[in-house]
Amino acid sequence: MAERPRLLGDLAGLAGGAVSVLAGLRDEIEAIIRARIDETLRRLDLVRREEFDAVAEMAARARAGQDAAEARLDALETRLDSLTRKPGGGGPGMIA
Repeated sequence: MAERPRLLGDLAGLAGGAVSVLAGLRDEIEAIIRARIDETLRRLDLVRREEFDAVAEMAARARAGQDAAEARLDALETRLDSLTRKPGGGGPGMIA
């Protein structure tokens, strides 16, 4: 009878070791697959989503800054035109 519990204990230890080996194997396979995918993406010259979003945000800020600069330039040109075209102001190039 002492032989039976020892056999079950050995089988339990063997099963526990097999589970550990399978978990390690799974982790190793995931790492290999992840490395292959990263290598493929580098060869395709693709960018990650975070990098794309950062560049898109920079472009949006640049457009907003350009729009603001154009609006300011239009306001300054309008003001300059109004100053140079005053009645009795003397003509173009004369700022009153």
